[in-house]
Amino acid sequence: MAGHTELSQLQAQHQRILDSAGEGIYGLDRDGRITFVNAAATATLGWKLEDVVGQTAHDVHHHSHADGSPYPSDECPIHAAIYDGEVHRVADEVFWHVDGTCVPVEYTATPIFDDGEPAGAVVVFRDVSERKRIEREREAAYEELQKVQAEQQLILDAAGEGIYGLDADGNITFSNAASSEILGWQVEDTLNKKAHDVHHHSHADGSPYPREECPIYAALTDGEIHRVDDEVFWHTNGKPVPVEYTSTPIIKDGKPNGAVVVFRDVTNRKRIERQREEAYAEIKALKEQLEQERDYLRDEIDVSTNFGEIIGQSAALKRTLAKVEAVANTSASVLILGESGVGKEMIARAIHSKSDRSDKPLIKVNCASIPKDLFESEFFGHVRGAFTGAHKDRIGRMQLANDGTLFLDEVGEIPMALQGKLLRALQEQEFERVGDDQTTKVDVRIVAATNRDLEEEVAAGRFREDLYYRISVFPVELPPLRNRVADIVPLAIHFLDLICTELGRDSLALTKQHAAMLQKQYWPGNVRELDHAIERAVLMAPDDVIGAENLALRLVGQGDHSPNGRDTTV
Repeated sequence: MAGHTELSQLQAQHQRILDSAGEGIYGLDRDGRITFVNAAATATLGWKLEDVVGQTAHDVHHHSHADGSPYPSDECPIHAAIYDGEVHRVADEVFWHVDGTCVPVEYTATPIFDDGEPAGAVVVFRDVSERKRIEREREAAYEELQKVQAEQQLILDAAGEGIYGLDADGNITFSNAASSEILGWQVEDTLNKKAHDVHHHSHADGSPYPREECPIYAALTDGEIHRVDDEVFWHTNGKPVPVEYTSTPIIKDGKPNGAVVVFRDVTNRKRIERQREEAYAEIKALKEQLEQERDYLRDEIDVSTNFGEIIGQSAALKRTLAKVEAVANTSASVLILGESGVGKEMIARAIHSKSDRSDKPLIKVNCASIPKDLFESEFFGHVRGAFTGAHKDRIGRMQLANDGTLFLDEVGEIPMALQGKLLRALQEQEFERVGDDQTTKVDVRIVAATNRDLEEEVAAGRFREDLYYRISVFPVELPPLRNRVADIVPLAIHFLDLICTELGRDSLALTKQHAAMLQKQYWPGNVRELDHAIERAVLMAPDDVIGAENLALRLVGQGDHSPNGRDTTV
């Protein structure tokens, strides 16, 4: 109830604001139907709000020209703002009063956007009957013009836009209160002075603005209306004021005899435009990052889908998992040691999933697979044109891992010449993309893995000692499968269930004979080899029974990878 009351009060406040405007204002939906209107609009055209809400504005007051000829709806600038999303300003048109008389008006139709698409329009119009009457009578009764000047000034001062007049020589003849407020003038100090010299003498950067190129003065020479959307006037305090303005010639005896300049301060609009451009740039950068993350996740989808739980019950595995539990929720760098195929990546994923970064990305880099000349681009990204083939900006793996974890798999394979660049980025938590001079800061937790003895690599001069100390704050060793005999059967059963499901076969079982055979194997290929052995046994089983001979296969090379992309779960 309270919310409804507050909404009603807010709506009433908005209506009061609209009703305080001296110009007619109404809103249209995407179909051109009237949704709201202010008091000035109803007073000018004789509407009653309840009679026009929901009706098409064109049908209500814009159905024909002043001579009664039809004004097609598809040619109407009011509706055009809805169709093309542009601002339409019309200086000489008529709206129709409910009593059947035409009211000459000038108006602006400004589109309303929803998710970047025109969803309606706001129309601001003024009755220009008085102005037209003055223009018609100026030649015949100049004296009458003098009588209405005081009244004119009141009207001018009521306008929110700056207005001033020029004579045929470009001297200021009148101005309104808004002009003084926007530019700091005192009216008496500017009368009979060249407007160009007062506030339009140079561009925003201070470069001269020749008078003969000034659109304000062009109206005095060519008799045309000149509209400028992006210019500056100069304040009396020496600061430029961004404005948009219209310079309209005053015609006497068929020739320009002066001009009326109407301008508005667009500082807020410019600020919004800058914010919009900055937001667009940020959105573009995020889009690129999302594309990179999408491509990365596409590469890793098999791993993510079959992650599951770590399988095993051996004392050796429990000791490893205890270390994982101890270090996971810290910021310490972890170095996972172990032979190929033992499941080092699974340990890295376990560390990440148990950390306070688990809701952020875990980004894997296979250091052994990166060509030397693409190392920096892969880790740090590049900008378009940085090198041949760099057709667009690319975000590197370090930036993708921001606030998350960067997993450096096979870290011992990084060439010595490139280790220094990686070390600096890890130490400083910042880097520059290839071809870019801007520094990008990140917050990345490092987990590395290797099957090499890095201490021996350091002693042999093939691995930097400082990089080794940087990544090995907390070493975690994952023992080979032959030292985890108690884990062999649970792992085999787990793989057997997965493979049968993948192949669409009925479940198969391992016998005690099978288990004994598996436990006697040496498993130089570790968990990966066990996975492959079980898969081959299932593929070779003719019926629903795994023959013992199907498990007695020659050993798998340590470099093999599962054809089905299953994780070698430890």
